[in-house]
Amino acid sequence: MASELPELLKSTAQQLPPIESQEFGAKFDVFGNSRLVLIGDGSHGTSEFYRARAAITKRLIEEHGFTHVAIEGDWPDARSIDHFVRQHPRRSKDVPIRVFDHFPRWMWRNTEVQEFVDWLREHNAQLPMNQRTSFNGLDLYSMGASTRAVIDYLDRVDPNLAKAARKRYGCLEPWLEDPHEYGRKSFFEDSAKCEPGVVKMLQDLLAKRMELASHPENGESFLDAEMNARVVRDSEKYYRAMFYGDRTSWNIRDTHMYNTLARLLKLKPGSKAVVWAHNSHLGDARGSSMGTKRGEINLGQLCRENFPNEVSIIGCGTHTGTVAAADEWDEPMQVMDVVPSRPDSYERMMHDTGIPSFVVDLRGKQTEPKLQRFIGVIYRPATERWSHYIETNLAEQYDAFVWFDKTNAVHAFETAQPKEALSNWETYPFGV
Repeated sequence: MASELPELLKSTAQQLPPIESQEFGAKFDVFGNSRLVLIGDGSHGTSEFYRARAAITKRLIEEHGFTHVAIEGDWPDARSIDHFVRQHPRRSKDVPIRVFDHFPRWMWRNTEVQEFVDWLREHNAQLPMNQRTSFNGLDLYSMGASTRAVIDYLDRVDPNLAKAARKRYGCLEPWLEDPHEYGRKSFFEDSAKCEPGVVKMLQDLLAKRMELASHPENGESFLDAEMNARVVRDSEKYYRAMFYGDRTSWNIRDTHMYNTLARLLKLKPGSKAVVWAHNSHLGDARGSSMGTKRGEINLGQLCRENFPNEVSIIGCGTHTGTVAAADEWDEPMQVMDVVPSRPDSYERMMHDTGIPSFVVDLRGKQTEPKLQRFIGVIYRPATERWSHYIETNLAEQYDAFVWFDKTNAVHAFETAQPKEALSNWETYPFGV
C-alpha cells in the first residue's frame, strides 16, 4: 500500500538551512557518489531554485569531484562561458560576446547564474587545465550559430571541407534567423530537402576526426565543431517535427540533450556531471502522464535507462511567490505572482507541512499519483490547471525533492525580448 504523502513528509522531510550557508550543500552529500546528479526546477524564473542548484553544484564539485556542469541551454553560448570559467586561450583576444542573447534571456542572463559562473572561474583557476570543471549546453536551438561555428572552424583547418559545409548548410540559409519558418515550410511541402546535407556534413566531419583532432587548433576545437554539427543535424529534424503536434519534436530534443551529455562523459572516462534543467526534462517521464499518456521520453528517463544505479534526480518546487516569465513566446519578461498551489496537488501537501524549506529523500518510498505544477518560460495563471499541472508520481520521478514555500523571481539583467540596450548589470562573460 502506497503511503500518503503527508505522513511521508512528516517522517522524512529535513528542514534546510539558508541557501548561502555551508550546511545547505552538505545536505546533498548523500548523492555525491552518483555519476550524474540532475537538478530540476519547477520554473525557469525562480531565484531560490537557481541559488539552491548552484549551492548543491558547488558542493558536488568541491567535495565529490564533479567535472561537468551541463545546462538546458545552447552549446555555442555555453561554450563561451566555458572558455571563461576554464580560462581557455581565446582566438578573440578576450573580446566578450553577448551570450544567451535570445528569448528567454532571463533564463540564463541573471545575477544568480553570474554568481555561479564567477565562482566556477575562481575555483578552476586553482587547478591544472585537465582538472577544471567545464560548462556545457545540451540544447538544440542554435541552428544559425552552430552552422557558422562549423564553417568558421573548417575555414581554419580544412578549406575544402569548409566549401562543402557552405554548400550543404546553404540549404538552411534562408531560415537561419527563424528556423520555425523552415519547419513550417517543410511541413506544408512535406519535404526534408535539407536533411541529407546536414547528415552528410556530420558524417564527413567524424570521418576526419583523427586528422582534424591532431591539427594545431587542438582536439577541443574539433569537439566544438563536432557538437555544433550534431546540433545542426538534430535541430533540422526538430524544426521539421514541430508542426506535427505530437510527441516527436519533444522526444527529438530530449534525445539530443541526452546524446550530448553522454558524449561529454564518454570523452572523459571517470567524469561526473551535474545537469541543470526544468523538472519536465529531468523528472523521469515514466512517472508522469508525459510518459504514460503522451508517449514522451525525457532526459531524466534516458539517463536512468543508460546509467542504471548511477543517477540521482532532484526536483524543486514552491507554493507561491513571484516568478520571471512571459505571457507569450518572444514577449517581454514580467515578474508575475505565482498562484497558490491547488488543494489536489503535491505542492499543497508540502505547503501544509508548515516547513518553509526542506528536502525529502524519496528513494525507496511510494507516493500516490497527484497533480504537480510546471511553470516554464510562459506562465498563464488564468488557465493554470490546464496549462501548468499534470498528473505525476513524485517518488517515481525523483530521488529527492527540494521545497521552498515562498519564492522570488530571478534577478534578470534585462526584461525586453528580443532586442534591447545593454543592461547596467551586464558583466563579462555575458557581454559588455
